[in-house]
Amino acid sequence: MTAARLLGRTKNPTRFPTAGAFAQYAGTAPIEIASADRVRHRLSRRGDRQLNAALHTVAITQIRMPDTRGHTYYQAKPAEGKTSREAQRCLKRRLADHVRRTVIGDERRRTRTTGSGGQPGATTASSAAGPTPTADSSDKSLPGPAEPEPTPTPQPA
Repeated sequence: MTAARLLGRTKNPTRFPTAGAFAQYAGTAPIEIASADRVRHRLSRRGDRQLNAALHTVAITQIRMPDTRGHTYYQAKPAEGKTSREAQRCLKRRLADHVRRTVIGDERRRTRTTGSGGQPGATTASSAAGPTPTADSSDKSLPGPAEPEPTPTPQPA
């Protein structure tokens, strides 16, 4: 369900020129808040909230599952001086970057294997401009003229 929401809310991934643009759309790009000498980051309230919620679900699942790359990444953040919420924010941003890369890669593979109509095997060349179709052996006419066979006359009984 979450994967479907990620795909559905992303729509055409190539409309985002950078990972930062996608993160801003998803609401995972942090906003800097500065007060006096302290600089903090908080999560943006903007962006697609449903996409953000799906990324949040993925992030929480990754954090709770040991032996995942997301869990390892999350555990390393406190060593850098981040709080657990900041570590979660970093993980959501990293997941947004991963989702964008994956969806763009899938889109490129899909357009390589399909034609202009979006269907496998479709081509841009017109079928009317192609060569004349060849006839199968059962479709070919028989050699020589056909000889009429005489019909038998009925014999009186």
